Amino acid sequence: MTAQFKDYIAIALRTITMEIEAVQAMQSRVDHCFEQACELILKSSGRVVVTGMGKSGHIANKIAATLASTGTPAFFVHPGEASHGDLGMITPKDVVLALSNSGNTAELVTILPLVKRMGVPLITMTGNPQSAMAALADANLDTSVEIEACPLGLAPTSSTTVALVMGDALAIALLEARGFSAEDFAFSHPGGTLGRRLLLKVSDIMHTGELIPMVRQGASLKDSLLEMSQKGFGMTCILDRNDTIVGVFTDGDLRRSLDRQLDLQSCRIDDIMTTGFTSVSQHMLAAEALSIMQNKAINALPVVEADRTVTGVFNMQDMLRAGVI
Repeated sequence: MTAQFKDYIAIALRTITMEIEAVQAMQSRVDHCFEQACELILKSSGRVVVTGMGKSGHIANKIAATLASTGTPAFFVHPGEASHGDLGMITPKDVVLALSNSGNTAELVTILPLVKRMGVPLITMTGNPQSAMAALADANLDTSVEIEACPLGLAPTSSTTVALVMGDALAIALLEARGFSAEDFAFSHPGGTLGRRLLLKVSDIMHTGELIPMVRQGASLKDSLLEMSQKGFGMTCILDRNDTIVGVFTDGDLRRSLDRQLDLQSCRIDDIMTTGFTSVSQHMLAAEALSIMQNKAINALPVVEADRTVTGVFNMQDMLRAGVI
């Protein structure tokens, strides 16, 4: 059993090494054709229609998804279905990206001349620059490999890895050319944690109005503690006569007051509040506010605008409920 387990590891390492070498060898073939492919896509007012058969089809599907999520509208069309009506999904405004390791896949060779007759720019990704598909292409991306990682030389392994990496390279080159931002990315991923972190603002999670804990300058410690308990944020804002914030009082301030042995019966909130407090704006990303809270070990924050008015308050529990954490 031990010897077999060692063999498994050796096979895994050999496979990984072969695929790494295949990707590294591809670097010298990223040339003007790659630039031309990028330009064809950027000039297009339509979408990138990605197609491929078999394992190349699976890679094509993933490339289409990556393009679509990084600012380049794209979708996958199965070449077999394209011959039976789905070719109508392609318009003259589109660009076709066709994948085939051999470059002679029958289903693709059948439909690509029709794509060319429509005047649709064609980009191919093949392992054979002399193939029928490469000859039809406006730009052919050479994804050839010297040897597959499969010891039989049959199962697409190194070749699919290289095609996938070339697809990623194309997507990222287009992303940077378009100036695609993290916020743009979030808009196409609104349901995930990343989307929430990039789109959610403090205003989306803060509590407002009567839910904000606040007392006036000169308030007693008793009244301040009552306000903190009723609102449940572990802090209260202290406002002056103009309704602008001048300080905050937190559970931590209370503990420090006890350490100082102050007369808690007679002292006023002005004597023990924190004036150099941390606050955020309602327009700030919730993820940025979370970073501030974590760095300063703060559980709750007031939301304060430029005129020093308090518009809200929130705490770590609100971050957790919103899925920012």
